[in-house]
Amino acid sequence: MLTPGNGEHSPLALKPLDFRAELVRCAHWVADYLEGLPDEPVIRLRDPAHRRWLALSPLRPEGQPVSEFLDFVDREVAPYPCGNGHPAFFGWLTSPPAPIGIIADLIGSALNANCGVGEHALLDMERGAVRALAELAGLPASTSGVLTGGGSMSNLLCVAAARTWYLNRIGATDGPAYDEAHSRLVCYQSAEAHLSIAKAVRTMGLPASRMRTVPVTADLRLDVDALRRTVRADHEVGFRPFCVISNLGTVGTGVVDPLPEVTRICQEYGMWHHADGAYGGLGAAHPDFTEHYQGIADLDSLAVDPHKILNVPIDCGAALVTNLTSLQDAFAMKASYLDGNEEWPWMSEYTLELTRSAGRTLKVWAVLHQLGRQGVIELLEHYQRHTRLLRALIAEHPDLELITDGPWAITCFRYAPAAWPGNLDALNTDIAHRLQARGRAFLATVRVHEIVTLRASVCNYRTTKADVETLVSEVLSIGRHLTSGK
Repeated sequence: MLTPGNGEHSPLALKPLDFRAELVRCAHWVADYLEGLPDEPVIRLRDPAHRRWLALSPLRPEGQPVSEFLDFVDREVAPYPCGNGHPAFFGWLTSPPAPIGIIADLIGSALNANCGVGEHALLDMERGAVRALAELAGLPASTSGVLTGGGSMSNLLCVAAARTWYLNRIGATDGPAYDEAHSRLVCYQSAEAHLSIAKAVRTMGLPASRMRTVPVTADLRLDVDALRRTVRADHEVGFRPFCVISNLGTVGTGVVDPLPEVTRICQEYGMWHHADGAYGGLGAAHPDFTEHYQGIADLDSLAVDPHKILNVPIDCGAALVTNLTSLQDAFAMKASYLDGNEEWPWMSEYTLELTRSAGRTLKVWAVLHQLGRQGVIELLEHYQRHTRLLRALIAEHPDLELITDGPWAITCFRYAPAAWPGNLDALNTDIAHRLQARGRAFLATVRVHEIVTLRASVCNYRTTKADVETLVSEVLSIGRHLTSGK
């Protein structure tokens, strides 16, 4: 009901016709906004006064009409975007929203169901969406899991499940045995790991001294020999190695770690093997990636982010485990006000959250079913095709130097004219900042082997050949300007 049944006024009520009119107005605005994005700057810089004004946002004593909200967004918010909706955005791994995902988000808000508890249809839709993600990833049929807010939460859930699994295995679930074992737990990550791994370990109560960062080889993959030496050394002095985190598509360069070799070390020492695949976790679906994903079915858990390569609207991740009870062991709790179903456990038993958005389930399900398996492959190929073009343009120009060309759609390169005597790190940092400010394209920087590089990622279904050419043209134009002294 849009108005109270007893006729009393509510400050939240809208007349049905007014509500419909505002929905229609918003729908037209959204369509116009998305259609016009390619003609707008990728980002616009804001002055400090505007930031302070928005950050204060004092409430009016009497509130404001609903019709003013869209006008406010159009005037004060939309002109200053994150940039990821623009097809010439090559910055962070943040994709634009798939249209069907926008529709699903709206429907989810209207349903406003709690996808943590109950027996409603959305919980079963989530199970289906999770299963589809697991199949695309190449995980075994036993795999299940839960949708999350993103890779950070997915990594936290999976590493926490690893800890519980390990402590259960050694019989140290509580009391002095737990305290003694927990004080010696150690886990391992690559030097190229995403910062969410360290955050997860810190949140679980492990100090930084027991988060081992293992070096990488020249190709930026986890050094398996160094991992084995580190695990062996810890084991010999009485530490308890319990988990290794591999990378499936690092955020810096898109590198995929050697899964079979890491799994063998995990099995030898009785450890859990988790992979952070927030970016590249679904690579096994594309035939060109097959060689990089050998052994993925032997993982214990995997984090994926549909709001990256699948263009599902933010926020959405997934924590996938090959044995669902491992998440339940870590997070299921009983309460008199929660009467769950033993045959169909509530999704809150697999995560920290009791209240969970319906929109997350609907938009993942909708995007997956619009694409189908072939659509996912075609979307990945779209990214790869434009990445090949970018790398070809870099290779053709004498002032550009290709630094990395890993399997995923991330390209690290530099503007490096041969005769220029200045500091290339400072030059490329300046190029990135000036390019962002100009607004015709957007990329970021990342250090690779201790040098600053320009980092361009393709994860936008709207990116075109012209956008890639614009990016290269902008880099060359700014680079020439900075090195000519004019």
